[in-house]
Parts: sequence; structure tokens; C-alpha cells
Amino acid sequence: MQISPSIALSVFIKHYLFLDTQNQEIKKLRLFSDGNTGMVFSFRNRLISKLGGLEKPDYLPPAFIYGQLNSFRDLYCEGDTSLMIVVFHPNGLNNLLSVPSVELNDHCIALKDLFGDLGATLQERLTDSLSITDKIRLAEDFFGKLITRNQPSSQFLINFSLSQIIQSKGLMPVSKLTDVTGCTERKLERAFIEGIGISPKRFSSIVKLHVFLKQLRSKSVTGNLTEIGYEAGYYDQPHLIREFKKYTGLTPGQYLRNNNPLAINFLLTS
Repeated sequence: MQISPSIALSVFIKHYLFLDTQNQEIKKLRLFSDGNTGMVFSFRNRLISKLGGLEKPDYLPPAFIYGQLNSFRDLYCEGDTSLMIVVFHPNGLNNLLSVPSVELNDHCIALKDLFGDLGATLQERLTDSLSITDKIRLAEDFFGKLITRNQPSSQFLINFSLSQIIQSKGLMPVSKLTDVTGCTERKLERAFIEGIGISPKRFSSIVKLHVFLKQLRSKSVTGNLTEIGYEAGYYDQPHLIREFKKYTGLTPGQYLRNNNPLAINFLLTS
């Protein structure tokens, strides 16, 4: 289930996701980049970051923040799993936390390590709350206090650049972006690394990938893979497959054969 945030928080938060599975088998979840970051709450069994061999499972914290992913990542869950995921806009966490986004890349940081007792209390109250409405209210009260304490810095350059990249479906060259923003490529890249955690070029590649994913899902029955890729800006099929596998660890065909997606970028792969 996907739910939009309040108007006051819509600048920072893209949406809330609620994901549940009651299958008792061990499940592997494939997480790959969509250009956003997030905060995850596990209300039943905790997610596992590493599983296998004779070692004990490496459990993730019951509540954690994840930054930009430089590659896909596999997580595992066992038994009943109930997750609440707060999906932030690309620069939403930077605005809320006033922490350079690049420092969060490829990390899962326990909420209590960032917010101390406030983070632990939020996790407990969310777990005790029975309704989705109450969970969102509790989360938004928490984020509202962050806004009060950490007034966002000027983000005009990043916000304008993001809108240009998204409107062009990831096809605007960085050289064109510097022309329309009036700043140098170096300044633009520094702003993206600080505010989002990745470069404008990489963010554009992720946007293009997800444009292709949307087209693939809507045309999978009748569409030709090469034609769909070309529409999304991939100049040939080998290029498409190479980029797709780099980000997701799957081929487009494997992605389509996945019958149990938990979210666009959070896939139940086995």
C-alpha cells in the first residue's frame, strides 16, 4: 500500500509504503536504486542483511535509514514480515537532517544512532500502533519537529535540476543542464553529491532506467524489448541489458518473470 504524505511534508517525503508478507519461508528481497532514500521500520521479524553458511543471521536494526545505493542489495526476511517504509525525495533527507547525503551512501544506519531516545521512542510507538493512519500521524509528528529544528537550506539549484532531469526522462545531458542552470558542471556535481549523494549523470541514468521499467510493465505483453528500450533512450539492446543488470542484478526478462514485486524497487526474488 502506498500513501501520500501531508502537504507540509510533501517537499521532503515522496510517499509511505506498507508491505506485508505472511509466507513462513525465508524470502530474498532485491533492493535497487530509484534515486530516493528511505527510512524502514520492521514491526515483526527484522530484516536480515546477510544469510548463509554456519554464521548467525546478520539482522538489521528494527528501524533504520538507508542512503543512495551504488549497486543492488539483497535483504532477507523470515516468517511474518510487516514493514513501513518512508520514501524521501532525492534531497529530502539532506533537508531534514542537514547531513551530507554522500555520507549515507550504501549504509543502513539505526534510527537510535541518529536520534537517540527520540528514534527508539518513535519505533516503539509505531510498533504499538495498530492502524496505518495512526502510524503515519506519529511519523509526521516526528518529521514535523525535525523541520522546526532544521530549517532547510536553499535548494533552488538542486530542485530545478531535478525537475529538468525528470521532465526529460533522464535524457538531458549534463552539458545542457549547466546551460539552463547557469552554473559550472563542477558546481552542479558538488551540489548533487552534497544534497542527493550521487552525481547528476548517475541520477539521470537511474531516472532513465525507471522510465524503461514503467514502459516495460505497461507493454510487456505486446511490446518489443528493443523498441521499448529505444523509446526510453537506450540506443541498442546490449546497452539496455548491460545498464539494467548493473542496477538491478537482473535482466529485463528476469524482472518480468518476477511475479511477486513488493514495490517498484523492492522485489521478492525468491
